[in-house]
Amino acid sequence: MVRQTRTAPLYSARNIAIFAIPSLIGIGLFMLPVPYQGGLTIPIAILAKWIQQFLGGNITSLIAAVVVLATLASVFTKALAPRWVTKDPFLNALLNVSPVWFVVRCFGAVFVLLAFFKVGPELIHSEVTGGLVLYELMPVLLAVFLLAGLLLPLLLNFGLLELFGTLLTKIMRPIFGLPGRSAIDCMASWLGDGSVGILLTSKQYEAKYYTQKEAAIIGTTFSAVSITFSLVVITQVKLEHLFAPFYLTVCLAGFVAAIVVPKLPPLRNKKDCFIDGSTRNDNAEQTPAEHSLWGWGMERALTKASQIQSFRQVFFEGVRNAIDMVFGILPVVMAIGTTALIIAEYTPIFDYLGMPFVPLLELMQIPEAQAASKTVMVGFADMFIPSILAASIDHELTRFVIAAMSVTQLIYMSEVGALLLGSQIPIKLWELFVVFLLRTLVTLPVICLMAHLFL
Repeated sequence: MVRQTRTAPLYSARNIAIFAIPSLIGIGLFMLPVPYQGGLTIPIAILAKWIQQFLGGNITSLIAAVVVLATLASVFTKALAPRWVTKDPFLNALLNVSPVWFVVRCFGAVFVLLAFFKVGPELIHSEVTGGLVLYELMPVLLAVFLLAGLLLPLLLNFGLLELFGTLLTKIMRPIFGLPGRSAIDCMASWLGDGSVGILLTSKQYEAKYYTQKEAAIIGTTFSAVSITFSLVVITQVKLEHLFAPFYLTVCLAGFVAAIVVPKLPPLRNKKDCFIDGSTRNDNAEQTPAEHSLWGWGMERALTKASQIQSFRQVFFEGVRNAIDMVFGILPVVMAIGTTALIIAEYTPIFDYLGMPFVPLLELMQIPEAQAASKTVMVGFADMFIPSILAASIDHELTRFVIAAMSVTQLIYMSEVGALLLGSQIPIKLWELFVVFLLRTLVTLPVICLMAHLFL
């Protein structure tokens, strides 16, 4: 138990320890790149893999049980409205969801049962639709949610973001119009997993550190694809020998998109107010004249650390985070991810949507433009589908462009899109599609230019 006395000086050993020790552990777990199985990743991702290996084949049974239990609990709450649920803010937010999300949650339960027992229409439980979501994606998300939920307070609660936010505001605010602390979200995604970045963004939005506009921009722009997954994509198209120029292209295209896309609708039109409707104080990010940048960052960090009254309270906050993520988001991912993959695999919709890109690809002198156009829009369903389709294309340059484009498009409904929709971040499905389209149009010329330069 840790208690703060009112007379304790800000730079006391107690406050410094409460700031430094958890923050260093958080940096080590979420941001420190370590070699793993021939690539780079972060310890939290390795721990997530260990959880998956420990649970083994039981993990899908656990996921199915969680999704069905969350849905049944919502049905119970909607039908009977028990006071012990409606009077508890946490349980009410978790179980008494809006009608739209109640229907989505019900579809998630139906899809997970059909995929788990492999019954009903094949288009739902196929290994390229519901089976893919349940057996390939959901185990990763469950492990990440459990760990991230429990351990995110290491980054959020002890002053680390206050320090980094102060130091990096001079960079992030002029270039991207975002608080300095958003750089942490990007680094957690870049080195680990995009889902970690989205969860981090959502929690900071709920805590009134980001406005609606900032949260929408960060969630759709800075939840970058990890280095590890980028290597998987480039390997799928048989161009792993070009990983260095490929990743340089991805970073450059992503940087351009991060500057341009937020200045266009719908992100430009988002309200610049917090979750409760209040607005940011214009002086909140300014460093007082009597302080250095580092000194002001440390003062803010230690002030945050001094507010910690109990480590037990922080732990239970992490437990609530984990429960909220697992029960609230997994059914949404199952429902929306499966639906998106069904549309991609069993309808020609994405082929038709890709047709307008044929003349654009031909203008940029991309070989096999017709085949490449079919991969442009299908990435909205799942990021990995374009690279699977590209593997059969002969020209290296075309495969390079498709792989880089699929990574920089960023929004895909089988994971990132579903996570954003299931979070508190104020973004709608049609807005995600527009952002996906804008990112495609902005990054494609950059990628094609770099492809012609390298190949």
